Amino acid sequence: MDALLALCRTHKPAHAVIADETGYARLRDGLRDGGLNTQAHAGDLALAQLVASDACDTVVAAIVGAAGLASTLAAARAGKRLLLANKESLVLAGALLTATARDGGSDVIPIDSEHNAIFQCLPTDHARARLRRILLTASGGPFRGRSRSQLLDVTPAQATAHPKWSMGPKISVDSATLMNKGLEVIEAHHLFGLAGDRIDVVVHPQSLVHSMVEFVDGSTLAQLGLPDMRTALAVGFAWPDRIESGVAGLDMLANGRLDFEAPDHAAFPCLSLAYAALAAGGTAPAVLNAANEVAVAAFLQGEIGFLRIAGVVEATLDAVRGGAADSLDALMSADAQARRHAEHLIARHRVVAIAHQPDASLP
Repeated sequence: MDALLALCRTHKPAHAVIADETGYARLRDGLRDGGLNTQAHAGDLALAQLVASDACDTVVAAIVGAAGLASTLAAARAGKRLLLANKESLVLAGALLTATARDGGSDVIPIDSEHNAIFQCLPTDHARARLRRILLTASGGPFRGRSRSQLLDVTPAQATAHPKWSMGPKISVDSATLMNKGLEVIEAHHLFGLAGDRIDVVVHPQSLVHSMVEFVDGSTLAQLGLPDMRTALAVGFAWPDRIESGVAGLDMLANGRLDFEAPDHAAFPCLSLAYAALAAGGTAPAVLNAANEVAVAAFLQGEIGFLRIAGVVEATLDAVRGGAADSLDALMSADAQARRHAEHLIARHRVVAIAHQPDASLP
C-alpha cells in the first residue's frame, strides 16, 4: 500500500487499484490525505472493469502468475493495445487469450525481452509464413554450468541473484530452474503459431542477443541490445514507430564476444517438463504453471529444496488428469486441482533443509 501511494504521489494517475478489497479504505484515505484526485478501487473485478473502460487505451499486463489472467482477458476483449509481460496468461490460457484478442481486435505486443525480440524480427504475416524455427535465448541463470549434484544446497538468496536482470523473486527462481524458458516456449507457441519442435532454446550468458528467428532460406535474424526492459516497453508503446527509451546503444567492441551453448536438461529438468506439457496440450500447461507457482513459493519460504521444485511439478503433471482447454472455467478448475495436489505433496515432504536428503525426487 505504501508503495502504491508513493507511485500515485509521483505520477498522479486518474485511478489506482489495490488487489485486497479490505485495503480500499486505506487507499482512499491515503489518496485524500495526499491531496490527490486519484480515484481509489479495490479487487480483481474493479481492475478488470477499469482495463476495459475508457480510462486507458493501452494495458501493460504485468501481474505475476495466474492472478493476472482475468484482467488480461478483459483488456483483450475490450480491444486494448495489450503489452504482455505476464507469460502465465498465455501458458495458462494461450488459445483462449489469443482467440479473445483476435475477436476483440486487440493488438498483443509481448514485452518480455525474448518474445519482443521475435516480434521485432517478424513484422509481417508474410515473414511469419516463411519461418523455419525460433531460437529463444536464455542467460542460463545464476547456476549455469552446475551439475544436478551441485544444486542440492541452493538457497533462495542464491536463486534470486540473477547475473543479468533485476526481477522479482518468483521470476528469478524460474530463471534459475529454466522453467522461465520453458514457459516462454509455450508462450512463443501461442504468439507465433509454431509447434514445440520448431522452438529451440540456446543459452547465451551475455544476454545481448534477446532471441533469433530462422527462415526457410537459411537466413537468421537476431535482435540485440543491452539487457534493459525499457527497450521492450518503448517498442510496445510506440510500435510500429520508434521512440527514445533512455537505453544506450550496444557497443559491440566493448562487449567483445557472444557465446552460445545448449541447455542442460538433466540439471534443469523444468525445461523438459514445459516441452512435455506443451506436447500434451489441453490443460496440461495450466497444470504445469500452477504446480510451479506453488513449488516456487514453497522454496522461497524454505519449505522445500531447490531440486524439489521440478519434482513437485512432474508429480503433479502425472497425477492431475488433463482435459480440453476450451473455457476459462475448465482452465481455472485444472489450475485449482494442480495447486491442491502440489500443496499436498509439499505438506507430505516438508523439510527445513534439503542438504541431507540427496534424493530430490517426488513423491
